[in-house]
Amino acid sequence: MRAVIDTNVLVSGLFWHGPPHILLEHVRNGALDLISSPALSALLNERASLSPEMALRIEKAFGVSMDTLMRMQTSYDVAMLRKQKPAIQVRRYVPA
Repeated sequence: MRAVIDTNVLVSGLFWHGPPHILLEHVRNGALDLISSPALSALLNERASLSPEMALRIEKAFGVSMDTLMRMQTSYDVAMLRKQKPAIQVRRYVPA
C-alpha cells in the first residue's frame, strides 16, 4: 500500500507520538510505501543518515533547530555503533 502524506503529518510523526508516528512506523516496517522525495524517503526508511543539508532544509521549513537534529542523528549513530562494538576487533595501543 502507498501513502501520500502532507508535511504536517510527516513532521508530527518524526517528533511526536500518536497516529502520525504510527503511520511512519508502518513505513519503516515495510507495510506502507511513503511517496516523497528520494532523500527524505531514504532518511525515513533508515537507508541514509541525516545530512547537514537535510537538517538545514528541515530547520528552514519547520523551524526545528538544525543543531538539535544533528545531535539527534549523532546520538542515534553512537547507539547503533555501540551495538556493533563486540564485532569490531582492535588491539589496544600500548606505548613503549
